[in-house]
Amino acid sequence: MFMHFKHFYLRSFRLFLFPLAILYGAAVKTRNFLYKKNVIKSVEFNLPIICVGNVSVGGTGKSPMVDYLVKLLKKKYEIATLSRGYKRRTSGYLLANEHSTDIEIGDEPMQFHLNHPEVAVAVGEKRIEAIPQLLYDRPQTKLIILDDAFQHREIRAGLNIVLTDYSNLYTRDFFLPTGDLRDERASTKRAQVIVVTKCPLALTEDERFKILKELSPAPEQKIFFTSIRYEQPYHLVSGYKIELTKEMEVMLICGIANPLPLTQYIHEHTKTYDAMFFSDHHLFSIDDLTTIKNRFEFLSEKNKIILTTEKDAVRLIKFKEKLKDMPIYVIPISLEILFNQQREFDQEVTQYVIHFYSKENNTNNHN
Repeated sequence: MFMHFKHFYLRSFRLFLFPLAILYGAAVKTRNFLYKKNVIKSVEFNLPIICVGNVSVGGTGKSPMVDYLVKLLKKKYEIATLSRGYKRRTSGYLLANEHSTDIEIGDEPMQFHLNHPEVAVAVGEKRIEAIPQLLYDRPQTKLIILDDAFQHREIRAGLNIVLTDYSNLYTRDFFLPTGDLRDERASTKRAQVIVVTKCPLALTEDERFKILKELSPAPEQKIFFTSIRYEQPYHLVSGYKIELTKEMEVMLICGIANPLPLTQYIHEHTKTYDAMFFSDHHLFSIDDLTTIKNRFEFLSEKNKIILTTEKDAVRLIKFKEKLKDMPIYVIPISLEILFNQQREFDQEVTQYVIHFYSKENNTNNHN
């Protein structure tokens, strides 16, 4: 009952802020107009840049998409990722190294760094300044993936991939603070690819057609549909893998923007679950750890575990000495492209890079 009241209160409060949303929207539209007329100019760099972003705040699945692109491209090209490094305790440009922590570079860049140690992972609030520094540090870089940069128009990316959450399409949203839009809907027309994320695995062709009609893409735009696939959990410290079963009680530790798909998955695959939700990018403290342990002890089932996300695991690993004997497991996720379109999506991305370098070679030959 309290949660329903809380949601009603928040929704009512956001509607009360409608005049601010109008002002914010006007400012965004004015800025975009100035970019369109080249009053404010974007900068291009002489290498392929893929931008992954959205037009709303909140979790639309940017990290799984960046991870997918890294896996797709890293075997063929020297690539780098560049993020803002949200909620890190440092500022300015930093390149991840073997001593980096989530506090220094942020949890999502740290996750990329741990999963892909051979890839250059950099952070910097001002990407237009960070890219030259990154290229100075890693001159062999042939491709940069910008994470969460679509609304930052100082840099003109060659391939823009815009994500929108299946449960909150940008077509149904409104400007902050009444809604979640931080950019106007029309900005999505700048994207070459639009991806509807977090779809049900069993999304039907009829539902797909309705969404296509609602998003109304330009003829040259490609739209893809993806779902989250949860993989086998592994122990935070030892890496030992287990299976979730219907005889298991789970306590979920979660500090991500949208935990709903994960809670639904746990509900379907375990006997029962409890949950401790923290704010997105929450930095866990020793007091949090004590609370987690005490609450876990209250669970009645003998067959019980603590489950957390890979993003949260990056922020919990600093307590590994205290957690090594606890049943705390990490559930990885991967991206699944629906309707047998994975090959088409992969080609859309790889052909952009191939075309960039073939065009550059032709230009050099003519010179």
